[in-house]
Amino acid sequence: MAISLKKGQKIDLTKSNPGLSKILVGLGWDTNKYDGGADFDLDASVFLVDANGRATSDSDFIFYNNPNHPSGSVQYMGDNRTGEGDGDDEQVNVDLSLVPTNIERIAFTVTIYDYETRKQNFGQVSNAFIRIVDVANNTELMRYDLSEDFSIETALVIAELYRNNGEWKFQAVGSGFQGGLVALCANYGLNAG
Repeated sequence: MAISLKKGQKIDLTKSNPGLSKILVGLGWDTNKYDGGADFDLDASVFLVDANGRATSDSDFIFYNNPNHPSGSVQYMGDNRTGEGDGDDEQVNVDLSLVPTNIERIAFTVTIYDYETRKQNFGQVSNAFIRIVDVANNTELMRYDLSEDFSIETALVIAELYRNNGEWKFQAVGSGFQGGLVALCANYGLNAG
């Protein structure tokens, strides 16, 4: 049975799952009914950051135009442009054994594509979640359902994996930003312009 987390909660990932290396990170969401007319296209992205909370290069930013980290540790599995259907809308494979030693945190984020033109925000999104699956046995280990009501935010940091005393832990973050992907990139020390 998967562990269900609440915002801000931190939980051990590798210490209680010895030998865990390959995980699948599934992200999902639904869009509420609204009369804007444009489709929603939410995009997952991943930031690999050092002890200062900064990506050391553009290659540490994983998304639909840069789906693979050079180390082979993070692989973005493709863009779902509608969010239709049940289950994961987008997935990321992570091999913890391949994460470079200078990387302290792996942040999982979601942004709304073209939010300004389409006049969209996370107040129009519901049932967002992230889940961690052990690839070896296809077992869901933990899940975080974002129950927060967002309004004007256009980017979310959903969760982070982080190193702690040689082990990996998982933190449910649920933090919203205005300014979409540009704001997220700036937060992690990159220039998205």
